[in-house]
Amino acid sequence: MSKVQPRTLSGFMELLPPQQMQMERMMEVLRGIYGRYGFTPLDTPLIEASEVLLAKGGGETEKQIYRFQKGDADLSLRFDLTVPLAKYVALHYGELSFPFRRYQIGKVYRGERAQRGRFREFYQADIDVIGDGKLDISSEAEIPSIIYHAFTALGLKRFRICVNNRKVLSGFYASLGLTGQSAGIMRTVDKLDKIGSEKVADILTGELGIAPELAAEILRFTAINGRNEEVLASLEEYRGRNPLLDQGLDELNTVVKYLSAFGVPESHFAVDLAIARGLDYYTGTVYETTMLDHPEIGSICSGGRYDNLAEYYTDKQLPGVGISIGLTRLFFVLAEQGYLNEAMPTAPADVLVLPMTGDLSPAISAATALRQRGIRVQVHAEQKKFKQKLSFADKLKIPFVLLLGEDEISQGKVSLKDMHTGRQELLTLDNAALQIAQAAGAAGNTPIRDKGE
Repeated sequence: MSKVQPRTLSGFMELLPPQQMQMERMMEVLRGIYGRYGFTPLDTPLIEASEVLLAKGGGETEKQIYRFQKGDADLSLRFDLTVPLAKYVALHYGELSFPFRRYQIGKVYRGERAQRGRFREFYQADIDVIGDGKLDISSEAEIPSIIYHAFTALGLKRFRICVNNRKVLSGFYASLGLTGQSAGIMRTVDKLDKIGSEKVADILTGELGIAPELAAEILRFTAINGRNEEVLASLEEYRGRNPLLDQGLDELNTVVKYLSAFGVPESHFAVDLAIARGLDYYTGTVYETTMLDHPEIGSICSGGRYDNLAEYYTDKQLPGVGISIGLTRLFFVLAEQGYLNEAMPTAPADVLVLPMTGDLSPAISAATALRQRGIRVQVHAEQKKFKQKLSFADKLKIPFVLLLGEDEISQGKVSLKDMHTGRQELLTLDNAALQIAQAAGAAGNTPIRDKGE
């Protein structure tokens, strides 16, 4: 019988055990932070009816979606977590309490061209707050504060959350008589960090047909920078030109004020008028998060406020605000740039129990007692040489080996070997458990290594 050559499809990530432990730890940290802010976990099906997923799609979305027939059913794999959320809220509206706060970490699928750092199957980590009819502005400040605390807990230091408000932009463009072209202008301005001001100006005056003096005014407005209070003060000079602009300024001032109350230092967030987000459904505050030492990577977390999450499924007005982290891409980028913490314990167990007698009962009982204390344990019962067993522990980076031979059993004790120092001690099981637990608690558990301020 011929063998099938094992292979992984292009655009799909498979990790070896140590890297998978780091990825799992990132998810664990995110779940912990999201839960601390009162978000409930949610899981939605990977497969949905195509008409449900494509209700607000079309165009590029329909080209990238994985779509297939099963019998008479027209089915698709989910391409993000936002559309399934919209369906979920519309479907369960009567059973949910609003504001509805959910987080979801799950895989999504896009049939785009696989390339470096771009995947066809990848994890997204999303949080959203959905209101019923209305949603308080404080949520628009709480979301970036969660971004700050999440990335800090992961171990990142050098990052910045850029904040803007699309009402400010739309109102400003309206004051220039460009209301009908505001969406195109925003999508163009959003490319400033990628293509530069000259090419943006060329698109504004060329493809969009905007007069050169207005294009120059747009770029001057977008280039306002400085400390947050300086940017906000400069924006006050535009107040009174347009009601929507004024409303956006009020919201932006409130978000900046609340961000400080949420414990986000100004070193980690900035008002940036170049941030627009390319998607038209954003209507208020928008965010993009970048790594200060690697701006070329682009946004590692983005999102914003939208007015009607589920308009394609219900007539109810369901405004919301949320962010999404492309977790697989972020993991790839962090690994490539040397940010993953190699010192983080990636062993599958805290201790390896080695039975040294034919009867495995004492070793199994010891392992059971250790597990009841919250210690992760493997029992190595294979008939191999002692040196091979130690080599097994060493290869998996298990920090301790617990030996149980006739002498230990007769004394009611265990021999505990520290694989790092080579030291071996005869201890009671309670003392061995205490030493293992203390070492596990002292080990650095941050998946991203600190590169300093």
